[in-house]
Amino acid sequence: MFTDIHCHLNDKAFDGIVEQTVREAEKAGTDLIVDSGFDSDSSLRAASHAESFCGVYFSAGWQPQEISRWKDKDMDALAALCRHEKCVAVGEIGLDYHYPDNPEKSFQKEVFIRELELAKECRLPVVIHSRDCAEDMIRLLKENRDKLVCGGVMHCYSHSAEMVKDFLDLGFYLSFGGTATYTGSKKVMKSVIATPVDRILSETDSPYLTPEPHKGSFPNAPKYIPVVVERLAQIKGLPAEALARRIRENAKTLFAKLPR
Repeated sequence: MFTDIHCHLNDKAFDGIVEQTVREAEKAGTDLIVDSGFDSDSSLRAASHAESFCGVYFSAGWQPQEISRWKDKDMDALAALCRHEKCVAVGEIGLDYHYPDNPEKSFQKEVFIRELELAKECRLPVVIHSRDCAEDMIRLLKENRDKLVCGGVMHCYSHSAEMVKDFLDLGFYLSFGGTATYTGSKKVMKSVIATPVDRILSETDSPYLTPEPHKGSFPNAPKYIPVVVERLAQIKGLPAEALARRIRENAKTLFAKLPR
């Protein structure tokens, strides 16, 4: 019973092979998948996948690198998707300062806050994308703590181990994927160690970040979640089966719409 709380079956890399990908995941033991939206079209595709497959759920949101195409009407479309019975979260949303040509920081913050407000209105958790923006992210989340009524998850956590407590104190879970399996990812390993087992989640972020020993193959896929969980379990000093069960419990606690 492995859980992929963040992947992108809605990515063009899976065009024509979504059903195959879901069936391969099920065969590998990954029977619960959250397909994450990153704009309006991808959120709609994620909803369609959730309607087509029993074990697939979805989140709807605008990833910060995509918001150069954002229009006010997109908020209405996003709100409608959040009312879907299989929409478990608003996401992925957040801040990304990695590339110099990313949308203006002020505009990223504006859209992000509006999406946090939507999460509060819909009583949904948030799935946070946060890259090269640690100080702004912590400050903005603290300033808008009243909007985090259902908590959230820092997806593909990439900030320091020292900051883990800051996110935990805000009620967040931390999710780890393929980077936790990379030999040189000492920063990620320290963050996994710092994360309590009752706040840890697993993801692929597929089609990206394929884990070892499959690194270099594309696309990454939910079928590789057992590899990720086994590595997380090694770092935590736990049996992989026990951690997989704990991750499933964590996912159901965070995402209230998942089956009990």
